[in-house]
Amino acid sequence: MVAAAFIGPGTVTTCTLAGVQSGYSLLWAMAFATLTTIVLQEMSARLGFVTQKGLGEALCRQFPRGINRVIVFLLVVGAIVIGNAAYEAGNITGGVLGMELLVMPSRFWALVIGGVSFLLLFLGKYRWVERVLIGLVAVMSICFLLTAILLKPDLGAIIRGFWPGSISERDWLLALAVVGTTVVPYNLFLHASTISKKWAPGMALKDVQMENAVSILLGGIVSMLIIITAASSASAVSEVQSAQDLAAQLEPVFGSGAKWLMGIGLMAAGISSALTAPLAAAYAACGLLGWPANEDDQRFRAVWMSILGIGVLVATMGFKPIQVIKFAQIANALLLPLIVLFLFYTVNQKEILGQYVNSRRSNALGLMVILVTIMLSVKVLWEGLGVW
Repeated sequence: MVAAAFIGPGTVTTCTLAGVQSGYSLLWAMAFATLTTIVLQEMSARLGFVTQKGLGEALCRQFPRGINRVIVFLLVVGAIVIGNAAYEAGNITGGVLGMELLVMPSRFWALVIGGVSFLLLFLGKYRWVERVLIGLVAVMSICFLLTAILLKPDLGAIIRGFWPGSISERDWLLALAVVGTTVVPYNLFLHASTISKKWAPGMALKDVQMENAVSILLGGIVSMLIIITAASSASAVSEVQSAQDLAAQLEPVFGSGAKWLMGIGLMAAGISSALTAPLAAAYAACGLLGWPANEDDQRFRAVWMSILGIGVLVATMGFKPIQVIKFAQIANALLLPLIVLFLFYTVNQKEILGQYVNSRRSNALGLMVILVTIMLSVKVLWEGLGVW
């Protein structure tokens, strides 16, 4: 579920932009983002597995009253609302791009995708639909694998791309977007809140950790393949401004069928991600407010309806789709350090996790992740303000 959530339309778009504009030089950013996702989602999964509660509930327990609770509430809810609303706009816009490739351009598609998502969430019928959609995304991913192999990319350049060299201002923004499309902050809340539905307390924690690592690693490999494919197809895709530009990178192998493959993949990725982002916001908000994280509860529904509504509204306002998606990834990456700090604090509390608190190795990895994400965010903000 987590891997499928970050292989949304934002990943396809951002990784294509990275490959077209910077070649293989940002593969290091995707490798770092994949490792970061594995580390952070393991912490979130461990928290949910041991406590059978979400990150929101854990924070509520750590800050039960007083000014500290108010500050935590405002910071976390603000980050989740802003981040998820931006991400949801990108998800729906990505689904619109897919529909435009399959049928015809129209702002009406945002309302259709929003309406379908609303009905599936309201009726609680989204789980089996998600499996079908994730299967379609997997087909698109296999197409990227085949294309990356058949294009015979420069292996030396690929290897060099995993080491950060001289990075331009544009590449810093793209690197941050790559991190933002992979290390999805709302997944930290979603994973902890939903893991108890699959894994009972008596089961082995190592199995949870293995599933987490393997699925996310596969997702990271797919993302790297998109960068490699885009970089290898740069002669055919000089810039990325539309859905047709995204499909062009598959044309060397699939010809006219590339449009259909990309259209179906983007549509499926957009809808599946559009279902998960509102749910994650609802789990986070209900946990912090002490409301029941029950999908039939009116307050739970009110939260996800708000996020979905904002996403549809932004998607129908006429902004350029590629820019909406890129902005969503950058916004999430800027908000990421805040959420990570709260997660890191929580998984080091013995009164919550007991013997399952972070080990020294987990703390070392977690601190590295926090420092690098903060450095990336500060670097981009300073450059954007003309300070650095």
